[in-house]
Amino acid sequence: MKRAHPIAEVAVVVPAKDEEELLPRCLSSVDAAVAALAGACPHVRASVTVVLDGCRDGSAAVVAGWPSTHAVEADAGNAGGARDIGVRRALAAARVSPDQVWVATTDADSRVPPDWLLQHLALAEQGLSLVIGTVEPDGADLGASRLRAWFDAHRLGDGHRHVFGANLGIRADVYEALGGFPGQDSGEDVALVQAAKAHGVRWRATDACRVLTSGRLRGRASGGFADYLAAALPP
Repeated sequence: MKRAHPIAEVAVVVPAKDEEELLPRCLSSVDAAVAALAGACPHVRASVTVVLDGCRDGSAAVVAGWPSTHAVEADAGNAGGARDIGVRRALAAARVSPDQVWVATTDADSRVPPDWLLQHLALAEQGLSLVIGTVEPDGADLGASRLRAWFDAHRLGDGHRHVFGANLGIRADVYEALGGFPGQDSGEDVALVQAAKAHGVRWRATDACRVLTSGRLRGRASGGFADYLAAALPP
């Protein structure tokens, strides 16, 4: 594969389905990560796109309170489709070619660390085309016993074997070559990662920028993270 160009833009994409309660903390954390990126790398432009996938609550009003965030109304009906719509809308507005754009995805019920984008960019500048980050469920939602069970079942160090759409990064030209996130209710993140690995891209599984995500056991997407937690963790 040819030598990768330096990243000039970072596109953050957040799908949302009736998340007015948790979306503010997500956008606040993303805003802090964008600010940290701007402070350390002023030459890198950042955008934030929230895909409002058939929202019937006040999610749109929440996004409207963040003038620098772009809202996209959609009716994908599934997480994969919503993510893909957001990525493609962000890339259509990019000012540089796709091989200079880094796509970072998280979820509306998640909170990214302040150095989230800096960590992604640092790995991208090492020539990686795919970054597979980690997440940790909120213990306030899970309770102590389920949280212990989570950590017993998930080794989250560097080189981990997990895939989480709430902490995933990919170079945009690779994303386009792979056809993007498939339009499915769940597992779209795993499918994209598997396709990228099969494509032979350079990748790394890292725990350097762990994301805090909701530990609720009843979520918005059938078969999503909440259903996984409910099935995998004993009460």
